[in-house]
Amino acid sequence: MSWLSTLRRRRFVDPLTAALYLVPAGVVIVIFRMLPIASAFFLSFFDVKMGRIRGFVGLAHYAKLGADPTFWNSLGTTAYYVAGVVPVSLFLALLAAVVLNRKIRALGFYRTVYFLPVVTSLVAVSMVWKWIFHPRLGLLNYLLERLGGGSLLWLDEPHGIFEMAATAVGWQWWPDGLAGPSLALIAVMIVAIWRGIGYNIVIFLAGLQNIPDQYYEAAKIDGASTMQIFRRVTWPLLSPTTFYVLLSTTIVSFQVFTQIYLMTGPPVGGPMGTTKVIVYYLFERGFDAGGNMGFASAVALVLFAIILSLTLFQRRIVERRVYY
Repeated sequence: MSWLSTLRRRRFVDPLTAALYLVPAGVVIVIFRMLPIASAFFLSFFDVKMGRIRGFVGLAHYAKLGADPTFWNSLGTTAYYVAGVVPVSLFLALLAAVVLNRKIRALGFYRTVYFLPVVTSLVAVSMVWKWIFHPRLGLLNYLLERLGGGSLLWLDEPHGIFEMAATAVGWQWWPDGLAGPSLALIAVMIVAIWRGIGYNIVIFLAGLQNIPDQYYEAAKIDGASTMQIFRRVTWPLLSPTTFYVLLSTTIVSFQVFTQIYLMTGPPVGGPMGTTKVIVYYLFERGFDAGGNMGFASAVALVLFAIILSLTLFQRRIVERRVYY
């Protein structure tokens, strides 16, 4: 009967041991994740100024938010940003990972170079790129002029890129609703893609190296070309990794703030508000002079709902094409 008592003891001790290991992480999650979310939900129903609750307002903040055109403009700007950053980041990271997965010279050097932006301070990166995009003293305009092109305003340009393209080919009028993201926002997108691509490459490389070699050998024996091998072998088996990178990049892109705060303005979010994303709108309403933390909490909850809905949509639709 000793073995039976030992088995019963293990059934009790093992879950208890696992729970004890989970306690530190659980405490961190509760304090720094769950409590702030619950606090924001609570404060969104109150008028909170100067750190003091002035009174209960119910759904007034949400009603005011829905009627604020600045909120909808910031949401549209954020949508432009996400739509530009996510697909380009995935494509470039996958392309670089496929190249770096081959046996090439100085592979360690290349892997170090592409990952350096990830570990570099975002503040330093933003300030360097702000100088690169400077309309008069910037390196980028200098290179464009040496190549025979004209200089651009970059972070000072409020016009949409589609409108600018139409003007360049001689069209004198372009509808405002189809102007597209401003050139200033495109510049911020370039920085985000450049800085985040290294992390995505690492994830893609891990996924590529987990694909067994026998699948490639079998495809080559069957006479498959390089493109056919990628389409029929690599891409399907890499779909779980691609799905993860898609989800994480989308969530991070919706929360962009630091680059906007450091690279645009004054005023921040310029020129003419064309780079004012939803997180900066939240910051502006909550922390500027006379800011209302209750209203900012309502904005945070709406942003949380948007990200959650989009994530669930991606899991519902995109995950169907994932091969585990």
